[in-house]
Amino acid sequence: MSRLLDTPIDVKIKLSALWAATTFCYIYGDYFELYVPGKLSSMLDGKMVPLGAVTQNILVGTSVMLAIPSVMVFLSLVLKPSISRWLNILFGLFYTAIMLLAIRGTWNFYVFFGLVEIALTLTIVWLSWKWPKASDA
Repeated sequence: MSRLLDTPIDVKIKLSALWAATTFCYIYGDYFELYVPGKLSSMLDGKMVPLGAVTQNILVGTSVMLAIPSVMVFLSLVLKPSISRWLNILFGLFYTAIMLLAIRGTWNFYVFFGLVEIALTLTIVWLSWKWPKASDA
């Protein structure tokens, strides 16, 4: 019986895949949140918990916040390693902190997604911090 080849995966591909997985968790968490009683009526009333009344600035701000992980899927592949490394560390820590604040006192499904997202973003930080050096090759 032959053994399957286990090829090494470049750190850029790992980071891109982690950002993609993180983005999917954000999407699923936000989608399932629509089933929480009162969520849709709050949206129809023009309120975004915990930010309050919906304004154009609030929607632009949340759009930017949600676009960054999606864009990091691509940027992790194409940026120079030194720039990519620091952006991944910075945004990985930033999104970890956001999720640590967001999962307090919420529904269990959201806590679950939050913990998965924290694990993913901390893995992004770890892989970026440990980015292989040219001398390691």
